[in-house]
Amino acid sequence: MATQQDQISLYQVSEINLTYRPKFKASERPKVTSSKDAYEILYNNWDLDKIELLELFKILLLNRANNVIGIFQVSSGGIAGTVADPKLIFSTALKACASSIILSHNHPSGNLQPSQQDIELTKKIKTGGSYLDIMVLDHVIITSDRYYSFADEGMI
Repeated sequence: MATQQDQISLYQVSEINLTYRPKFKASERPKVTSSKDAYEILYNNWDLDKIELLELFKILLLNRANNVIGIFQVSSGGIAGTVADPKLIFSTALKACASSIILSHNHPSGNLQPSQQDIELTKKIKTGGSYLDIMVLDHVIITSDRYYSFADEGMI
């Protein structure tokens, strides 16, 4: 038989609060209309001391008008790769109320060609986004002087 203390502990749960405090007015946020826009926004917000050192995975979060809500760094890895957890990607997009996202990561080697893992991850996240009504608009691979767009290449 449960004691009164056991019954009380059944009702002790944490409350979850979601907040979002933009630092800029909607009219001041950059708008993404092309892969070049996405690249320039990402590149200008990348730690250039690390772009040829280690692989980072980031997402651009966009509202319905394709204005940037924010950039979120999903992971930091080594020279040859990093782990991009879809749960972390979508929990961030949902918390920000993003309508769409653009995936991005850098290739420290300077090679712009997507790996098979890049292609599979992109498909997986695009499929997951379709269930949540969060469009995956592109996946941009960045190097220190160029970029590769999955959308431009018809791969998304």
